[in-house]
Amino acid sequence: MKRRDFMKVGGLGVATLASGTGYKGFSEETADKNLRVGLIGTGWYGKVDLLRLIQVAPVDVVSLCDVDQETLDEAGEIVASRQVSKKVPRKYTDYRKMLAEKDLDIVVIGTPDHWHALQMIEAVESGADVYVQKPIGVDVVECQAMLSAARKNKAVVQVGLQRRSTPHLMTAKKEIVDSGKLGKVGQVDIYSYYGGPGTWVQQPETPPAGFDFDMWTGPAPKLPYYPMMRRRSWRNFWEFGNGTLGDMGVHMFDMTRWFLNLRYPKRIYSTGGIYLKKGGTPNIADTQTVVFDYGDLEVVWNHRSWAELTDQRHPWGAYFYGEHGLLKASIYGYDFKRYRSNETISGDVDYEYGRFPEEEHERDLERPCAPAIRSHMKDLLDRIADRGRPRSDIEEGAISTICCVLGNISMKLGRSLEWDEEAGKVKNDDEANAMLAREYRAPWVHPQVGVRR
Repeated sequence: MKRRDFMKVGGLGVATLASGTGYKGFSEETADKNLRVGLIGTGWYGKVDLLRLIQVAPVDVVSLCDVDQETLDEAGEIVASRQVSKKVPRKYTDYRKMLAEKDLDIVVIGTPDHWHALQMIEAVESGADVYVQKPIGVDVVECQAMLSAARKNKAVVQVGLQRRSTPHLMTAKKEIVDSGKLGKVGQVDIYSYYGGPGTWVQQPETPPAGFDFDMWTGPAPKLPYYPMMRRRSWRNFWEFGNGTLGDMGVHMFDMTRWFLNLRYPKRIYSTGGIYLKKGGTPNIADTQTVVFDYGDLEVVWNHRSWAELTDQRHPWGAYFYGEHGLLKASIYGYDFKRYRSNETISGDVDYEYGRFPEEEHERDLERPCAPAIRSHMKDLLDRIADRGRPRSDIEEGAISTICCVLGNISMKLGRSLEWDEEAGKVKNDDEANAMLAREYRAPWVHPQVGVRR
């Protein structure tokens, strides 16, 4: 019997735990009866996600994995200080050895994007349910294989697209969109205008001691080591992710699909490239426009990483242009303005200050996102209890990720793509279809739909 089935039969009251706001009242003696959790990728968002999970239920974090020994050791100390048992989790530098224990109920995956597919698939095959960061994969076939593996293994998989669990956005959807106040939506502008530094140039270096760069690279192409790769700035390379569209755009595109109940668009067209930050070490586009064409609705993504913000309240967000008014939405709040009227409705993020004092000095925490992650984790726990589909189920994550991948393929090919959802490929475009699965670096093998590695 897999652990997920045993926990369900055992009736440990996960749904009840998930409805709470913290773990007060639970003792060290009860920790061994709680859901056993492992984290792969103990860097920035891996810790952010795991520590929010600890806040909403008395889980027992028993395993941590990272190829960076310094990051791994630091995470062990932080987790021990936060969890009920106060125990330092087992530490691994190879996720395969961690998953081979087959004693985890939940695996949280916070590694760079190029690792998500292999780790998520192996996690569900080991009997665990999964929380995986977005975008779920780097190419289309990875996403399809991840969805197939989740369904085959009857796993609950929540994707870190937590706009669907953002309290003020849930209110905006209900009160403005679902109520009919906005009316029929004819266009949505989604965007990120966060200006980064100027042209960023680094020289290759020898990887630092304790950082296994070869294992970190895994199935991706082996590049020279640049210091920015060791932490969050690996996002500046196509080899490890999907650029700003896959990092920031996937959130707002997914939020739009959720608000308007959309699946795949009829056509996707994109232009962009490195327009201003030429000559730098990063190779992703600093400017990009993507049109997701739904026939009677266009969702248009824009980003530029070199200019000032155009909207200080919503620097990264969405404008929904409806027949009755305009709705602006972001992680900071929402604002609705009815056309030719003084009627306005607004809401702000509830930072939940004071409720979780341990966050006050937490390094690198995105404070506006913390309540949403807690809500996302509660939803995951509820769905583990009833074996239902979570808000950001792996299928929703696959759709949003695939559309962003197709946007980048369109930009690289310079033409629009028409997606065949039933066939799972681009219509009448062999060149585009040849780009749906990237080549893996040996000895890693690219996952395929319904095929066990």
